[in-house]
Amino acid sequence: MVAVRIEFDDEEQYERLKELKKHRGLTWKGLLLEGEKRVLEETPDGT
Repeated sequence: MVAVRIEFDDEEQYERLKELKKHRGLTWKGLLLEGEKRVLEETPDGT
C-alpha cells in the first residue's frame, strides 16, 4: 500500500473538497479516483 500526503493551498480549499467528498459519500481515495475519471473523460487520449 502506498500513502499519499496532500497539502492544500488554504483552509477554504480543504473545506470545499471535504464537503464535496462528504456530499458524494466518498473517501479521499474515492474523490481522487472520481477526479481521475473526469479528467480522462475530458481528454480522450488519456494524457
